[in-house]
Amino acid sequence: MRAGPDPARGAAPPPHRRRSGFRLRDWRMGTKLATVLVIPSLAFLVLAGVQTRGLVGQTTTLSDFAEQVGIGRQITAVVDRLQQERDRSAGELAALRRSGSGADRDAAVAALRPLQEATDRAVDELRAAAEPLADADAAWRVSYAEALEAYDQVVNIRAAVPPAVLSADTVLSNYHRAVAAQLNLLAEPSPGDGRRALTEAVLRYVQLARVKELSSRIRAELYAAARAGRYEPDDQVTLSDLRAQQLTALGAFRVAATAEQVRRYDRTSVDPAFVTATRLEERTLPTGGAEPALPSAPQWWAATEQRQELFRQLEGEILDDAVRRADDASARQLRETLLVAGGIVAVLLVAVLISLLVGRSVARAMRQLRGQALRIAQVELPMTLQRLRAVDRPVGAIDVPPAVVDSQDEIGELAEAFVAVHRSAVDVAVEQAMMRRNVNSMFVNLARRSQVLVERQLELLDDLEREESDPDQLENLFKLDHLAARMRRNDESLLVLAGTESTRRWNRPVGLGAVLLAASAEIEQYQRVRHENRSDLYLVGHAVGDLVHLFAELLENATTFSRPDTVVRVVVAADGPGALVEIVDRGLGMSPAALAEANAVLAEPPAADVGASERMGLFVVSHLGSRNGVRVQLLPGREGLVTRVRIPADLLAETPPPGLDPPVPARMLAGQVAAASRALGTATAELPVAGRHPAPPRPGPPPPSGPPALPVSPLTGRPLGDAAEPPSPPPAAAPDAVPRPRPVPGRAEDVLAPAAGAAAGGGWFSRQGPTSSVLGVTPAPARTPVTGGTNDRGLPVRVPMAQLAAVSSAERSDRAGVRHEPDPEAVGGMLSRFYGGVRRAEAEETTEMYLPRDEGGRRQ
Repeated sequence: MRAGPDPARGAAPPPHRRRSGFRLRDWRMGTKLATVLVIPSLAFLVLAGVQTRGLVGQTTTLSDFAEQVGIGRQITAVVDRLQQERDRSAGELAALRRSGSGADRDAAVAALRPLQEATDRAVDELRAAAEPLADADAAWRVSYAEALEAYDQVVNIRAAVPPAVLSADTVLSNYHRAVAAQLNLLAEPSPGDGRRALTEAVLRYVQLARVKELSSRIRAELYAAARAGRYEPDDQVTLSDLRAQQLTALGAFRVAATAEQVRRYDRTSVDPAFVTATRLEERTLPTGGAEPALPSAPQWWAATEQRQELFRQLEGEILDDAVRRADDASARQLRETLLVAGGIVAVLLVAVLISLLVGRSVARAMRQLRGQALRIAQVELPMTLQRLRAVDRPVGAIDVPPAVVDSQDEIGELAEAFVAVHRSAVDVAVEQAMMRRNVNSMFVNLARRSQVLVERQLELLDDLEREESDPDQLENLFKLDHLAARMRRNDESLLVLAGTESTRRWNRPVGLGAVLLAASAEIEQYQRVRHENRSDLYLVGHAVGDLVHLFAELLENATTFSRPDTVVRVVVAADGPGALVEIVDRGLGMSPAALAEANAVLAEPPAADVGASERMGLFVVSHLGSRNGVRVQLLPGREGLVTRVRIPADLLAETPPPGLDPPVPARMLAGQVAAASRALGTATAELPVAGRHPAPPRPGPPPPSGPPALPVSPLTGRPLGDAAEPPSPPPAAAPDAVPRPRPVPGRAEDVLAPAAGAAAGGGWFSRQGPTSSVLGVTPAPARTPVTGGTNDRGLPVRVPMAQLAAVSSAERSDRAGVRHEPDPEAVGGMLSRFYGGVRRAEAEETTEMYLPRDEGGRRQ
């Protein structure tokens, strides 16, 4: 039973490698799915962001363009007010230079003040309208700043008009510069590249504003000449240049303007007020060598003021058209940007939602598959294998749960494949269980057959020992008797290997000391066992057979693996409510690793395999201890091993009433063997131990003469040479006669069935069960048979050889004296009925296997 490292077992599995977040293969499935989802989403967001940014930039540009075009109304109003103030200032300067009186200066101031105030109000409106454009593009802000700066110069130059201290060109150049700055600001809005229609819309009202500006400057030149009463030397040159620029600007307007806008201009040009001003202007043109005529100042001012108003109305209409186009383009671009941005967000949300649904489906399927795999690997399959290992009867088909993933994709196919693997594993386990059950049945049948043969052999040896008187032959017969008893224990070990209970049963409490003596009688070197019983404990009857077998295996191990010249001590003591038995040897001992492995096997019985047959004793002790709740532990001793057996309280019984069962002899087996040795004439007083020679005989008086007593067998306890029939009572012995020693038990049944009933034969370990001599009375047949429970059909399960009628040796001899020849016809009919029953059983045989029932009666 000593165990060392098992080379058949493979090396320990490699340790599990730690998961690393830097290895892609170590990532969780959820992490991988999230990565697959996040990376394309981020890439899409980047591209969509670039596209959206471009659209937002275009929207911002068009929005700023629409605002800049919309502010053109305030700009044109400022230009118109500057033109009015400039043209009137030119005439007042000419008039002041002509007369220069104080009254004229006052009149000039009074005429110019309303125009200057109107210009200031228009500029204030422009400032208010331009505040939202403080963050506009830099070019527009620069032009706006230049326009304000030019206007500030106009404000500063106004004080020089009444005194006429500055020339007209100096004063009017500031107005020209202010108007030109406003026109540049008016032409500053740009819709960006690719917006030709909007660019042309701006160009139209800018060209018309330039036409209007040139017309205003012509009015200023002619009004100044009319107020001065003459032309200056360079006035005609200036007028000719202004008219040429006006025609150029008008041509550019006609080119850029739409047909409808051209028709509007044509309708405006034929207006009576416009025609009147044009005719007055034509009169001022030089004809031949004659001097050009001077227009009337009031008439000219009135006519040109109406013409400028017509230009102002046409300019407003064209500007409104441009503002409408700019607003439409901005709104359209904003809608397009919002649609694109909304589309991007919607597509992203849909993509993320679909990805989440798909990823969740994959992750859920993987989690379900992983959960099913772990549940099968860690719970269901081990439980199924455990149930099949404990099977001692047919087991029905075991249902395999279907796959938790029923999809048609690769994960579903993987789940189906795993279920197929599980089903195959269960089928293989069921086949192995059936094969193991068949092997167990073979073991049981072989063990039963061997037990029957051994029992018959023991009966034959009993008969031979009773009829034999030769001491040498009796010694050989005793050796055969002991070998047969050991063979019977091997048969019982096969039954334990097959998971079947022993047929040796006892229905009354038996002393623990008697059980240990019976176990000693089962081993070869029983002479080396020393018993130290410190308590009077009794065991329940149903556990006696298993404990005798268990202690016999432990004692066999202790005597086999210790020196022949040493003894094995068996110490019994109470341990709380239970009992403690220690078997101490002085043997080879075990290494710590082998000791730990043996204790692990004892703590948890392994399944029957080749290793169990190689270490039969360890396997049998483990299973017998687990069956009865006995804890066996191997501990290192000073020179060998200490085997500690803890018997639980539920295996202990109360002391039986006196007289109900004959007591077990108080002396140990060693004392019995010593007495037998003295009866055989040996001169030693100590128990013979293997490897130790007996002491020489002590000198003393010779034995008294008389009929020599027959030697007694140290194994069977019977006198050598006893006849089959019990001898008649001997006469009164002489005082000097040697007393005949008490028979020494040589088998376990001889120990458990005391000497008082040994003469009756049979015994508990025989096939007939407890004899009447053991029970004290002749037992009547039991009314209720002893069964091993019921099967699923409600039929009792028979326990082989558990309930045969007790037969005494006298009854066997009586039956043996009368022999009846069997009737051949009766025997043939009996065999025919037997084989007919066998054939019916084979026809009804089923491959169904039944699981054992749990405590509640339900199938596991």
